[in-house]
Amino acid sequence: MPAFTSPSPQAISVSDLNRQARQMLERGFGDCWVEGEISGLARPASGHIYFSLKDAKAQLKCAFFRNRASLSRTPLKDGDRIKVRGRVSIFEPRGDYQLIVDAVQPSGEGELMAAYERLKQQLSGEGVFANARPLPYPPRHLALITSPTGAAIRDVLAVLQARWPMVRVSVFPSVVQGREAPPALIRALALINRQARKDAETHKDVETHNDIGRPAIDPFDAILITRGGGSLEDLWAFNDEHLVRAIFHSRLPVMAAIGHEVDVTLAEFAADVRAPTPSAAAERLVPDRRDLEATLNQQRRRLHQAWRGRFNAESQRLDHLRARLRHPGERLAQQRQHLAALDRRLQLAMRQRLQRDRQRLDATNRRFTLHDPSRTLRQSRERIDQLRQRLDTAQRRRLHQERQNLQGIARELNAVSPLAVLGRGYSILQDDSGQVVRAVSQTQPGQMLTARLGEGRLKLEVKRRLKR
Repeated sequence: MPAFTSPSPQAISVSDLNRQARQMLERGFGDCWVEGEISGLARPASGHIYFSLKDAKAQLKCAFFRNRASLSRTPLKDGDRIKVRGRVSIFEPRGDYQLIVDAVQPSGEGELMAAYERLKQQLSGEGVFANARPLPYPPRHLALITSPTGAAIRDVLAVLQARWPMVRVSVFPSVVQGREAPPALIRALALINRQARKDAETHKDVETHNDIGRPAIDPFDAILITRGGGSLEDLWAFNDEHLVRAIFHSRLPVMAAIGHEVDVTLAEFAADVRAPTPSAAAERLVPDRRDLEATLNQQRRRLHQAWRGRFNAESQRLDHLRARLRHPGERLAQQRQHLAALDRRLQLAMRQRLQRDRQRLDATNRRFTLHDPSRTLRQSRERIDQLRQRLDTAQRRRLHQERQNLQGIARELNAVSPLAVLGRGYSILQDDSGQVVRAVSQTQPGQMLTARLGEGRLKLEVKRRLKR
């Protein structure tokens, strides 16, 4: 009996199956919120965060990619219970079922945030956030309210010691987390303000001072309330309404530095000044002594240079004055020599002036002699006689020249005159209009013509015209 072979079934690749499964999951679920406990948290160098969410019966792999993780303010660590929002998907290369996380918040944060916003709006409307008193810079005596075992107190004291060790710090230890925290913080604020009021009243009556003129005991002049970072639940004590109002009514100005830079509690809104971190608060409270020392050294160098320059200038001025200083006898001798020189110059100038005046007088007398009126009149008469003789001679000579010129011109005119031509036997014929007849063609038989001779005129009649 022949063997029966069935046709081969149609198969798809593993990658096609994983891709189709991923598309079906993403379309079917979309965005969803999942609550669970963090387990197996990993932070590779890429900046992505990988962990699992688990409950009593199951676990789910989660991928929190860097572009979203960098925006989250919620710290993540194993064992934390959180809520995550994301979309269900499959990592195709390995076929891993996972949740792509978009946002993270501590479990129960939604209700806390709603309560936070309601209280914030209420207190803001009442003006509780209107404090803006300046803090003394630097404070002489700082009251520090924080946990005695936390990292915040170590950071604050280390920064203050490094930057401005002259500041006096009194630590008021307090619980900074949990239900006991708000009453403890309020009691610390009240204690500090009572002490500040007593110190102010005492200093009105007692005038004891130390060596530099300051009161022997510095009263509190600023308050710093601070703690390190944590989750929203960890920092919730600083959103307590009674604590916020106690900060608002504080007699002394208050700086608040609660958590990290992204954490903002209602206590910080009520404070006069807010700092992003405990270390930043300490840096803002006091100057850096190293900067002041550098500035002081620079000012000292500038003062030394200015003093040295002024000293050199005054030394040069003193040397100049010393060089100008002379004995009175030497000064008198110089003055006598100077007066003698002036006397010689005066006598010489007087003789030269007298000589110039005499020369000027002699010149004036000579000019008067040359310009005697009788002599001038005699010279003028002689001049007139000479000019008259020259005029007569010139007139006779000019008349003779003009007569000769006239005779020459007459001879030239007579030589070219038509009358002279007529005198040699020629005549001029003219018609009745006086036009000169130059050709036979200008006449007609019977025409009357006038012939002008050397002496007299003739009337002629044309009988006929003859050809040559």
